[in-house]
Amino acid sequence: MTISVLGCGWLGMPLAEELLQKGYSVNGSTTTSEKIETLEKKGIDAFYIELTEEEVKGEVFSFLDGAEALIVDVPPGLRKEPNTSFVKKLKHFMTKLELSSVEKVILVSSTSVFEDQESIPEYSETSTPNGKSSASKQIQEVEKLFQNNPNFKTTVIRMGGLLGGDRHPVKFLAGRQDVANPQAPVNLIQQQDAIHLILKVLQQEKFGEVFHGVYPLHPSKKEYYSAKAKELNVEPPAFDTASITKGKKISSTNTQKELEFVFRDEI
Repeated sequence: MTISVLGCGWLGMPLAEELLQKGYSVNGSTTTSEKIETLEKKGIDAFYIELTEEEVKGEVFSFLDGAEALIVDVPPGLRKEPNTSFVKKLKHFMTKLELSSVEKVILVSSTSVFEDQESIPEYSETSTPNGKSSASKQIQEVEKLFQNNPNFKTTVIRMGGLLGGDRHPVKFLAGRQDVANPQAPVNLIQQQDAIHLILKVLQQEKFGEVFHGVYPLHPSKKEYYSAKAKELNVEPPAFDTASITKGKKISSTNTQKELEFVFRDEI
């Protein structure tokens, strides 16, 4: 079976490598022509594809040709460029996707579709997304675009904050003052667990579903990041304890049950 991975970045690249090891043929996309060679050396059929608000640049039909399944792992980039339209970019791509052989899609989404609140609500896989920011609304709209398209069956996997290797959010928080929401629960997942979760969906053919990629322990931000700063020997962040905390807890109970999935890597 051929699988196309749109976005061979921090998660997409090791995912593509894992798929190769499992015997799949893999088409991978990158936005930089220099990375083509890196992907090819790993055995991935590499294609330059760039999503813009005006068009899809690159060899999109060759990238999708013969693929039965597609994994979409494209960062929205809305923090760096809040005025960009993630929805427009994906709509352009979808017009090409509809003409392809792809029957199954896994959309890697985000838990930011849910709103942080003072009551610290718990959201499950069946909860209705309620995020109010424009970034959250765009991600919600992209989820619906894929879910409602009759040309293929889409499973949405909402990932928590990703960690692994030398990537840890405490490094971005090190030494910072007045970090907000100290009592908010963390919603995180290790890179390898995220990869194994995607593989489970493929192997079990669980399409047309919603899953949550979030480790089932949720210490508070203050407790978690203070301990991690000590463990990784970086300056601990100072938290704003005077303001009211807003947060959320993302449950992955249904995901674990439905897929018989076990999180292996502690956060």
